[in-house]
Amino acid sequence: MEYAVVLVVLAIVLGLFMTWGVGANDVANAMGTSVGSGAITVRTAIIIAAIFEFTGAVLAGGHVTSTIRKGIIDASFVPAPEILVYGMLAALLAAGLWLLVASYFGWPVSTTHTIVGSLIGFGVVGLGVDAVDWNQVAGIVASWLVSPLLGALIAFLLAMSVRYFILDTDSPMESAKKAGPVYVFIMGMLIALVTLFKGLTHLDLTLTNMQTLVISVIVGAVVAFVGRTLIQRIEVDPEAERDFHYAGVERIFAPLCVFTACAMAFAHGSNDVANGVGPLAAVVSIATTNEVAQDSPLPLWILLLGGTGIILGLATMGYRVMKTIGTKITELTPSRGFCAELAAASTVVLASRLGLPVSTTHIIVGAVLGVGMARGVAAIDLRVVVGIVTSWIVTLPIGATLAAFFFFFFKGVFG
Repeated sequence: MEYAVVLVVLAIVLGLFMTWGVGANDVANAMGTSVGSGAITVRTAIIIAAIFEFTGAVLAGGHVTSTIRKGIIDASFVPAPEILVYGMLAALLAAGLWLLVASYFGWPVSTTHTIVGSLIGFGVVGLGVDAVDWNQVAGIVASWLVSPLLGALIAFLLAMSVRYFILDTDSPMESAKKAGPVYVFIMGMLIALVTLFKGLTHLDLTLTNMQTLVISVIVGAVVAFVGRTLIQRIEVDPEAERDFHYAGVERIFAPLCVFTACAMAFAHGSNDVANGVGPLAAVVSIATTNEVAQDSPLPLWILLLGGTGIILGLATMGYRVMKTIGTKITELTPSRGFCAELAAASTVVLASRLGLPVSTTHIIVGAVLGVGMARGVAAIDLRVVVGIVTSWIVTLPIGATLAAFFFFFFKGVFG
């Protein structure tokens, strides 16, 4: 292609912009509940997420990514390699812009749905309506309902279990010390399952379901042992108990929130970095070979670029979405934040095994709603919820419209 070098440089810039958007918006999924519950500060959350998101993106982000993200576009409809290049550039710019707007207003939207909406827009105007797999699109629309409902249901049940087994007992602190290791075991096992199912899918690891389960149970047992040791050292603070009867219980759950945040950040970095660098990898592959391949190699430098973009996005604007998830939907404490994060991990594992089309963003919002519902509808700010749901619904059409416009722009400039 005549402008191959220029197009690759442009793809690098837009890929960095898109992964910046992933960091600004999506990383709050892992950190929002921990920050909102007071378990950690925003600065600590940024440091933790920077380490684990970057590690997940670089170590487990994958060496090969689907050129057409999630199988939305049929590559056989692409008439010439440069058409796909213009489409990938348009998708990156459209998705990056929408994530910028959503992050500015503190709306937690799905980065996967954003890039998929952008690809739909390019596919329809650049390749034709038949080039888009509309069954996949229908699955995404279904996930708007499935994801938050599953997350909310599991979080509600977990929050009620904490109330029944710990908060409503005669001695909440002693009950927390007994039940705490059980929750830690479940958390450790589920986080291991999330990492093995979603976080390491791109590595050359072939584990059977039984092997995965055994490893996860062992991880859960080790984490439970460590957790029990730490929990037994926590003592009641009489002064704090006078101000808040469950202060000691919340002190037990605070470090658990941090652990779940770290693990979810690793899984997220490894799974969602492809949303930003997938189209970039496609452009680099086409510029190098002048051919359209179904899969594109992901060199280490592209993964490093994606990890860097995620960190920059989190550090500059991530606090806005963290604030929405952590404080605006409902009031969170460490125990509620832990229930929400544990519910999110549970839902991701369940959906991965059942093949349900879910979004981590939608799951965590649903989980926060679930712990709010355990205290009654009055504990939830319904205006915030309506705004969030609206932003989910408009993500696909806005991404598609912007990508269609930018496709014609790039085609006019370089075509």
